[in-house]
Amino acid sequence: MKRARIYHRGRDIWVSVSADGQSLHLPDGSFIPADGASWLPPVTPGASSYALGLNFADHNKELGFAPKLATPLIFMKGGNCFVGHEGDTPRPADGNQMHPECELVAVIGRPARNVTSAEALDYVAGYTVANDYAIREYLENYYRPNARVKNRDATTPIGPWIVDAADVPDPQALAITTRVNGELVQNGTTADMIMSVAELVAYLSCHSTLMPGDMILTGTPQGVHFCAPGDRVVTEVEGIGRLVNHLVAG
Repeated sequence: MKRARIYHRGRDIWVSVSADGQSLHLPDGSFIPADGASWLPPVTPGASSYALGLNFADHNKELGFAPKLATPLIFMKGGNCFVGHEGDTPRPADGNQMHPECELVAVIGRPARNVTSAEALDYVAGYTVANDYAIREYLENYYRPNARVKNRDATTPIGPWIVDAADVPDPQALAITTRVNGELVQNGTTADMIMSVAELVAYLSCHSTLMPGDMILTGTPQGVHFCAPGDRVVTEVEGIGRLVNHLVAG
């Protein structure tokens, strides 16, 4: 099952999505075509969002870092940074080194505190896709990205929907791709994550109770491609979804 959040007739609502992603089932029982929807980020208001940096060895090597950090690089993201499917993301005039980063996102389904890696996936309700843009000119510390890089308004497209965890047999066996104006610029797999989804859930739950709706952006594979206003960026995680975003002058 897929669940999405849209703006419809003056309010935000959650809808179910057909298996082929072509139609949306509204709470009143009616249907609308997906291509006519106003998509919102499938984020629960008030939920926490955790993000991972340098969680793929190939990306670390690409940037000149050690293949594996001693401790995971984790930072928080505010709700202002998210934008929905087919949304616009502003690129600052001096952001010439702004590039997309496709990521698998795990959505927590029930409170998790001090869980083990073996049981961690039982606490995941579903998965979605994020494009966590980076702006390299603004980086002050690669190991702890500052807010100007990773918490700007509308710079993290997310969606289009959340896929139930039961429909994702192995979150560590999913292809990850990014295309800019049709050109393939990222091509990786979740099998290459340094810390798996289960390990991340377990690790985070040791420091803070994870609550329903909390999200974990799990990192991105190699592939740095600088974008410009007017670019159409498509990030996709196999079996989860295809997320479209448009860069505009900011």
